[in-house]
Amino acid sequence: MGFKDQMKKFMGIPEDDAFEEEEDMDIITKDNANRASARQEAKSNKVVNINTTTQLQVVLVKPDKFEDARSIADHLNSKNTVVLNLESTNKDISRRLVDFLSGVAYANNGQIKRVANSTYIITPYNVNIMGDLLDELENNGVYF
Repeated sequence: MGFKDQMKKFMGIPEDDAFEEEEDMDIITKDNANRASARQEAKSNKVVNINTTTQLQVVLVKPDKFEDARSIADHLNSKNTVVLNLESTNKDISRRLVDFLSGVAYANNGQIKRVANSTYIITPYNVNIMGDLLDELENNGVYF
């Protein structure tokens, strides 16, 4: 006779073994169900890194004419980072290239940043640009 039974006897509560066993079985069944669902949830919540074999590439381009914009846009659509050097490009063509490639970057949720006087870096959505040089350029008003 356990403590529980002694308390029931002391308080004058009749013993109902069948009800008690049924209640214990319900508790055990619920406990087992909770453990099973917790195990199932743990199996389904595994974090898997899908991009483990992805190789990030940086493409350096120095376009001479606006027709080069298509091949640069193809690099951006392939999720490659592009460094665009416009030092020797005509000013009007440079402006058209930057406008067009800004649109391509925007369409791909990427970004374009000016890193030097005539040099830009265009990144896809999965690449972040950070560093002290960018902060310095932004403070000096050279930031794109």
